[in-house]
Amino acid sequence: MPKRMLQGVVVSDKQDKTVVVRVERRFTHPVMKKTIRRSKTFHAHDEKNEFKIGDLVQIEEHKPISKLKHWLVISGEKRAITEAPIESDSEKKPKSRSKAKAQ
Repeated sequence: MPKRMLQGVVVSDKQDKTVVVRVERRFTHPVMKKTIRRSKTFHAHDEKNEFKIGDLVQIEEHKPISKLKHWLVISGEKRAITEAPIESDSEKKPKSRSKAKAQ
């Protein structure tokens, strides 16, 4: 029986030699006929600790490595790293209006 292979995004890399991968699947609802997205997380073995949050990886089914790890990272694409986080409009501080009130 062939091993299952899935593709997903790394959502956590805090553990040693382990990454948590979110795999998303899409399907059409049988009654409503609307496309639905469902996701599931898998713990995968990353021997060299080379993948970080946001990387796109391929995982393959493997014999149990630990209580939660039954998957092995095969390959992946590194995502471009930004030096500073991008600030959204909602995070920006509002300008002070003290000058307008003083007049």
